[in-house]
Amino acid sequence: MRWVLLLLAACVSAQADVPAIIDQPTQESRAELARAVSRALDGARVALADDALTHDSLLVIEKAQLLGRDLDRPERFRLVRTGTQCALVHERTGRRTTLASATCLPLVP
Repeated sequence: MRWVLLLLAACVSAQADVPAIIDQPTQESRAELARAVSRALDGARVALADDALTHDSLLVIEKAQLLGRDLDRPERFRLVRTGTQCALVHERTGRRTTLASATCLPLVP
C-alpha cells in the first residue's frame, strides 16, 4: 500500500506546468487574482482589467510612476495549469499561488 502512495505522489509531482488562460472569469475569480497579485507585491494596491489572463498567460504589472519616472521594473506573472489546478507564478520570486476559484484552460499556441 505504501508504494502505491509513493507512486501516486511521484506522478502528481511529475506533471509539468502548462501555460494557461482563465476560462469564463467571474467576480470571485477576478478578486482572487487581484488578491494574489497584491500579496505577491507586499500588499500593494493593484488594478487589473476584467479580462486579465483571458487571452494570454502573461500578466505584467507596471509600478506607478513618480514625476514621470519609472522607479522599478515591471513585475511579471505567469498563469499555469498543473493537472487540473490553476496557479499564478511570480517570475521574479518563483512563488506560486493556487487560484481556487478560477478555471483555466491550457494555452494553445
